[in-house]
Amino acid sequence: MLFVGNKTTFAHAKNTPIGFDRVQNIQITKEEKVNTLSYKTQSAKKEEVVHQWHVVDATNMTVGRLSSRLAHILRGKHKPSYTPHVDCGDYVIVLNAEKVHFTGAKWSKKEYIHHSGYPGGQKRIIAEKLLDKKPTAIVEKAVKGMLPKTKLGRSMFKKLFVYEGTEHPHAAQTPQTLELTNLK
Repeated sequence: MLFVGNKTTFAHAKNTPIGFDRVQNIQITKEEKVNTLSYKTQSAKKEEVVHQWHVVDATNMTVGRLSSRLAHILRGKHKPSYTPHVDCGDYVIVLNAEKVHFTGAKWSKKEYIHHSGYPGGQKRIIAEKLLDKKPTAIVEKAVKGMLPKTKLGRSMFKKLFVYEGTEHPHAAQTPQTLELTNLK
């Protein structure tokens, strides 16, 4: 490619794999060259993102598979306009959180650990007892662990609403039912 003044010269070979015996010179102005640039990556802007509301029934769903799909929706990865540094995800309402299940012997062996902040203040609770104490915590902890550990991840987590039972106070947002299939 040769630059001459405000014109660019391209040399094209016609039907010659290696030789330069049939070379053509084509003149293209800078204005024409600028117009050929296309297919730029479109990044979503915070103001342009439209957040939808979804309702998921968690009855008889495996916790890890359900949480993985919920984290995917909360991040916005299901949208073609997904941008990693913008919160493009949707709001998700999870119903019947007490009816989820684990595979294997996780009900009796899986431990949730937290710390009080004082020396010797580490607390452990198994999944079975956590379900009795606070059924929504199992789904919330699983989804939170699958989101980014940043300010953006914390704002994504605020769009998750988990309830035990089939009632929720978000009817005014007209949420759409989201069928998550093959998550057994």
